[in-house]
Amino acid sequence: MTLEVKDLGKPDESRTFEHGKLDIVELPGATVGRTVLHPGWRWSNDVKPIVQTDSCQQAHTMYVLSGTLHVVMDDGQEAEISTGETGVVSPGHDAWVVGNEDYIAIDWSGAATYAAPPQ
Repeated sequence: MTLEVKDLGKPDESRTFEHGKLDIVELPGATVGRTVLHPGWRWSNDVKPIVQTDSCQQAHTMYVLSGTLHVVMDDGQEAEISTGETGVVSPGHDAWVVGNEDYIAIDWSGAATYAAPPQ
């Protein structure tokens, strides 16, 4: 049996990048991240230079605590995800913060390797 509690305010790892930050906790069977993206953040400008892929290749399963993110899939689909909403985003997308509010979300599928340089 497993019972483990961790605080995202005291992360196991933090990754910073232009206009944002990802705090990560490792739990048995799950990596959970809290992403804080500031106005002006755009994946293709701020994370693409780190990961060196044409589009974000992470899958995301997320719950949005605040703000709005606009997502454009490689196939042209577009959607916005905002405060109080949950969403799943497949690999192959670009995204950016909409408006003047920080975008803050919990992601429990893409955090393990998000914004990590290639090995």
